[in-house]
Amino acid sequence: MLPNNRTPTNQTQRWKFLQLFGLVRRNPLFISRWVLRWVVVGTVCGLFASLYWNILELMTHQLGRFEGVSLLIVMPIAGLIVGLVIHFLGNPGEIAVIVDNIHFRGGRLDARKNPAMILASLVSIAAGGSAGPEAPLVQVTGSFGTWVGDRLRLEGEELRSTSLAAMAAGFTALFGAPLGGAMFALEILHHQHIIEYYEALMPAIVSSCASYLVFAFITRLGIAPTWHFPQYRLENIDDFALAIVFGIIGAIVGWIFMAIFRSCDRLLAMVPGPVYVRTTLAGLGLGTLAAFLPLTRYFGHEELESVLSTNFSVAFLLILALGKMASISVTVTGGWRGGFIIPLFFTGACIGKAIAILIPGLNPALAMICTMAAINSAVTRTPISTTLLLSKLTNFSPFTPILFASLIGFFLAPKVPLIASQLKSQQSVEEIQS
Repeated sequence: MLPNNRTPTNQTQRWKFLQLFGLVRRNPLFISRWVLRWVVVGTVCGLFASLYWNILELMTHQLGRFEGVSLLIVMPIAGLIVGLVIHFLGNPGEIAVIVDNIHFRGGRLDARKNPAMILASLVSIAAGGSAGPEAPLVQVTGSFGTWVGDRLRLEGEELRSTSLAAMAAGFTALFGAPLGGAMFALEILHHQHIIEYYEALMPAIVSSCASYLVFAFITRLGIAPTWHFPQYRLENIDDFALAIVFGIIGAIVGWIFMAIFRSCDRLLAMVPGPVYVRTTLAGLGLGTLAAFLPLTRYFGHEELESVLSTNFSVAFLLILALGKMASISVTVTGGWRGGFIIPLFFTGACIGKAIAILIPGLNPALAMICTMAAINSAVTRTPISTTLLLSKLTNFSPFTPILFASLIGFFLAPKVPLIASQLKSQQSVEEIQS
């Protein structure tokens, strides 16, 4: 018996030795051609995101020169252009359409909508709409993932995973958080299960890392924290109780935002005529808000830094938060294109800073970041990725309080989410409401 056992062992050792030196075709490492494909997808998405961002910066620099009363002319014209683009090139859809395609079309995103999405979003964001570039980037890069999957003749979960990996790459480029971006691409698809398409997690992470490196190398963004919050050190267990309280406040603000959003949606849906009539009226509303509250203009990437560095009164911060929620709602429901994650962060920062001023002794960083986390989790249903994103964007290293606030915002959110397609079907809506 012993001689028979030794022979296979010697053959196995010889086989592994030959593999190590590349003398056989079989790859001895866990890495495979799939990893290289995910890297290629992420690299291309990072290149596109860099090009998109540079064009957006150039346009914003030109349109940002207009201020005050001139916005009552400039922003309606921008709205008209956005409407004409959608009217002639087709409706590119919103995040709800992307979620529907992931669920019901096997992860297949339509690249034919990209010209309308790119043009409409560039004008929308550069002119000063309160929506960010994350939604356009996710749409365009995700459709590229579908194109790659079609070229490789992928089907089922493999195709869906490739589309999700590309979506994560586009999202990560903007936020500079590979793990948070990968998690967000999967979390945003559901209202309660967090991650259902778990097969796409590793492709999303690998693609996000590649996209992040390319985008950071070209734009020099995403390396350092985006916003510079006051210093904070977690030294007291009472801070967890405070994080829960801020989470409750953020959830309440999330309810208020969703009520404003749905009211604007119903109001603007009654506007008769082609889509460019609604987008022009939305531009007039946004220009009016921006003329009185300049910080409500744009999506908050740079404006949030002004909230951090300026000594605003409590009343002004609360008015600014309310105005920002109205501005986000008019932007999205009015047909302008963009995402509302960073605008929601801006709103939460205003509320959190107002609370910290009202109650002396509270750490303003803890108050602002926890409120930011809770409102975004309540609206988008993404508690895990929200925690990861904010920890990276703010350099808030003890992210456990952020997680507490995010979870509170998530669990205290309405049963029916703002993004209805997260429910997958009308039957799900009826089951929740019953």
